[in-house]
Amino acid sequence: MTSKILITIPIIIGVVAGAFMAFFPDSESNPEALTKSKLIQDGSPILGESSAPITILEWGDYQCTFCYRFHDTTLNTLEKDYIQTGKVNLVFKDFPLNGPDSLLAAEASYCAEDQGKYWQYHDELYKNWGGERTGWITRWSLNAFGTTVGLDLEKFNQCLDDHKYLDRVNIIHQFGKDIGIDATPSFLIFNDEKIIKIRGNQPLDTFLRTIDDL
Repeated sequence: MTSKILITIPIIIGVVAGAFMAFFPDSESNPEALTKSKLIQDGSPILGESSAPITILEWGDYQCTFCYRFHDTTLNTLEKDYIQTGKVNLVFKDFPLNGPDSLLAAEASYCAEDQGKYWQYHDELYKNWGGERTGWITRWSLNAFGTTVGLDLEKFNQCLDDHKYLDRVNIIHQFGKDIGIDATPSFLIFNDEKIIKIRGNQPLDTFLRTIDDL
């Protein structure tokens, strides 16, 4: 996405079947904030082909009820029909609204990434989802998830003890706030010309129509 395109084609505004699109703060005065590389910077590894024409950028919280529902339902269809076929890729960014436990889970996911198992760990967190602010995220449970996906727990725990990725998670969270993210899950779905924002776990049809539109 070039600066020229970004200046002449700011984010489209409109309504899409229960979702919404919106201008981002300072989108015209700071077009660099809207480049693909800037949007996905510091996020998860790309799920799918990096060359896919459409990117879904998900902002989520590991304790969030509707994030869990998205991962348990809609994402399965998107992954099978769009991500695995090279039409779409997905990047996850943390927006830990539910306090320190969500922050710790986000740190843990990047500690798992150090061992090449980000997505396995990410999926294990949602597979074992236990509600919002119920105490299911603990050092013991995070280690249990690590054992399940085959992590070296000594390295994993050293990473958590050092809070190696605390700054990364906080930077991602603040960037989300700066561009207008205010709820989880939220999605920015974009190609080289247009960015569409979906707020909340909307029906599958909303995502499919959005992808078709792009």
